[in-house]
Amino acid sequence: MQERSSVAELVTSLRVELNRYSPGGKLPSSRALVERFRVSPVTVSRAIAQLAAEGLVTTRPGSGAFRAQRAALPAPGDTSWQEVSLSGDGGPEVVPRTVDASGVLVTLAAPPPGVIEFNGGYLHASLQPERALSAALARAGRRPGAWSRPPTDGLPELRSWFAREIGPAVSAADVLITAGGQGALATALRALAPPGAPVLVESPTYPGMLAAARATGLRPVPVPMDADGVRPELLADAFRATGARVFVTQPLFQNPTGATLAPARRPEVLAIARAAGAFVVEDDFARRLVHDDSGPLPAPLAADDPDGTVVHVCSLTKVTSPSLRVGALAARGPVLERLRAIQVVDSFFVPRPLQEAALELVGSPSWGRHLAAVSAELGRRRTTMAAALAGELPELTLPHLPAGGGSLWLRLPGGGAGAGADEPAVVSAALRASVAVAPGRPYFCAEPPAGHVRLSFAGVSGAAEIAEGVRRLRTAFDSLLEG
Repeated sequence: MQERSSVAELVTSLRVELNRYSPGGKLPSSRALVERFRVSPVTVSRAIAQLAAEGLVTTRPGSGAFRAQRAALPAPGDTSWQEVSLSGDGGPEVVPRTVDASGVLVTLAAPPPGVIEFNGGYLHASLQPERALSAALARAGRRPGAWSRPPTDGLPELRSWFAREIGPAVSAADVLITAGGQGALATALRALAPPGAPVLVESPTYPGMLAAARATGLRPVPVPMDADGVRPELLADAFRATGARVFVTQPLFQNPTGATLAPARRPEVLAIARAAGAFVVEDDFARRLVHDDSGPLPAPLAADDPDGTVVHVCSLTKVTSPSLRVGALAARGPVLERLRAIQVVDSFFVPRPLQEAALELVGSPSWGRHLAAVSAELGRRRTTMAAALAGELPELTLPHLPAGGGSLWLRLPGGGAGAGADEPAVVSAALRASVAVAPGRPYFCAEPPAGHVRLSFAGVSGAAEIAEGVRRLRTAFDSLLEG
């Protein structure tokens, strides 16, 4: 059993057991808990610390842990006034904003114990370089000035590393270090378009970007895709029809479809944006999640963009750990100053210890080994999941087998307009069968053409869990047919 699972299970057991103690009553010793629950002393220590953080127990050095005294609940107040304040009803000049994180929380919220996480958005712990990260963080902490204030743009060495990774058209002076990719996307959207403006997006696309756009007051406008990425003729039509000045794209292993923008379309997309006087926000989130059978990767769109059409977003988070929130924004021209100003106002800077740890990690011999291991394992898992689905659930359609990323995008049976109504039933039935899947609806900013689900193979422990999860999905579909 993994340490984090052991801690969660022990916390659950101790919460129930606390009801047997009076306030101030002493809990069993750590040694007794180790023997009783057959866990390590570290697990007991972490569980007690979590209960203390929740206010359920208090700890006294040398004496042990005790059930906390009951705190008086505050009297309920009247918050109804907030409905008026948050409604934005301040006249026609006010741009309505919606802050809906539900599409993002599907991949962030941990399901109940025992549920297989096909809805995950990050690498499973077994794929994360935890030892290398721990060693990098320890080395970073010993660097001179590791806890001092960093430059607001980021450490020069880290900016140089990202610039080299992006391509020859980008220098360290064009790079800002950001707190992960999501923050970088939000900063770019705020910098490039005023509230109320349209922003062109691929359809389907990443729900976190749609949520960030809407929270900023922007109006996402969908541009359909096919197996070769966004359709240029429809992109040109959308620019003409809306007057948009921003297009957001994931040209490599797009989320959720896994599609890669075809070589012939790459210069065409940039030419269309330049003709419209528009920026292209390139979300290059999955470059380091390439599978080992993909072949050579295309360079980022920003790699050969001397005119500053592309604002590039990338991150180390996806291929390392959800908590290594270190990414980069790259841009050329006056827009860089606006991006810099927004980032400084929002967060000042990314914590220096994280930047130092990132530098230690990417400069260590283990970095290349980690990338190669992830590449090989993701390719195996993708093949395993696709084969299991073909055998157990042939009614699901896999339009595209990706060569990178960590998930498969599947169309539900009975495709066609309105079929998305089947998604809630499928998602609910799957959860009853103890497997969590991501519904397709949040990936569309307009009416979806069919019902979909997204299944992650990166967020589970391996082939055996993939096979068991697909078997449970079969059970879920059978229960719907019987009903």
